[in-house]
Amino acid sequence: MIQNVQPVIAVIKTMIDMFNLQFMQNAFLAGMMLSVVLAVVSFFVVLRRLSFIGVGVAHSAFGGVALGALLGISPTLTAIGFAVVVSNAIGYFGKKGHLGTDTAIGIFFPLAMAMGVIFIGMSDQYNVDLFGYLFGNILAITRQDLIITAVLGGLVLLSTVLFFKELLFVAYDREVAFVSGMPVAFLDHFFLTILALSVVISMKIIGIILVSALLVIPGAAASQITRRYNSMIVFSILIALISTSGGLIVSYYADLPSGATIVALASLIFFATFAVGQIRK
Repeated sequence: MIQNVQPVIAVIKTMIDMFNLQFMQNAFLAGMMLSVVLAVVSFFVVLRRLSFIGVGVAHSAFGGVALGALLGISPTLTAIGFAVVVSNAIGYFGKKGHLGTDTAIGIFFPLAMAMGVIFIGMSDQYNVDLFGYLFGNILAITRQDLIITAVLGGLVLLSTVLFFKELLFVAYDREVAFVSGMPVAFLDHFFLTILALSVVISMKIIGIILVSALLVIPGAAASQITRRYNSMIVFSILIALISTSGGLIVSYYADLPSGATIVALASLIFFATFAVGQIRK
């Protein structure tokens, strides 16, 4: 009996030792905050079928990061401005230019990345940290990063709560919302701005390349097991929290990249929920 208990005690002791590390505390705190924010945004991304926009905005943030490095100012500030401009430009040209949203993304996505490469080439010094933003490093999160994540993440959640009914109405039926007198164009750009902020607070934690996955997978997985919007949000948050916490623990013990492990676990959860959804049908 004692021999059976000893492995469990060893695992618990190792877990306690892991959470005694400051960088792991910061990683989990940042991951939990990020999970809630991205899960809520993911709910609307899936409903509005804007998954590809998430990819475009996420990659365009790299241009803002490179611009900040070139100017010698905070990459977060320039990334916010860059991502907000690009996301709203995609929305504007996709609606007004008779191009379609996918075509607008195909124009601004490579343009923003190209500008990032140009800014890097114009910089006097090669900054390795720039490429850290591409893949993220949640284990290198500082207290300052936690504060930025909390402030911007709280702003995104507060904005979503204040305009929740309007955003939900437009997501379900934008034509009826327009006829009802709702400012559909404003709500579209408002959501794109929220999406851009979500990308910026995620890029240093999960990485620009991987953040688009967490903008889609939680909401997509939740949609496989429920159609009620309130349940879908709850499941989306739970899936994001499980993916982030589980991915961090697995990456710690297996010595794997944390961002990629989180996304891989979230993908496995999606496949599981997809299977459950098919069985229920």
